[in-house]
Amino acid sequence: MRKDDFNIMSNIKIIEKLKAELVCIIGDFFKLLTKGSNIAQNAILNCISGAIIILYILADRLGYSYIAVDEEIKNKLKVGIIEEDDIEKDGKDLSRLYNYLKERD
Repeated sequence: MRKDDFNIMSNIKIIEKLKAELVCIIGDFFKLLTKGSNIAQNAILNCISGAIIILYILADRLGYSYIAVDEEIKNKLKVGIIEEDDIEKDGKDLSRLYNYLKERD
């Protein structure tokens, strides 16, 4: 087996593991949403941050840079703002997130 073949197989294995972890985190997140205690609130934040980390790593493994992901997020937010998405109409959530991401740059 060539070294390149091993790297590809290793990368595929890591991607599959990350996908499984993401599904588990999302499942945990949905379960936690049914609870209402302060303990659940910390666990919810843990799930959200964990899912974001996994998605960034998955993007990287699939050949997308973190910057490309951030730019695509900002583009999607701009479109939602311009098209007055229901989420934007209800509480300006898209604008607030877009402004937060712009300030981070």
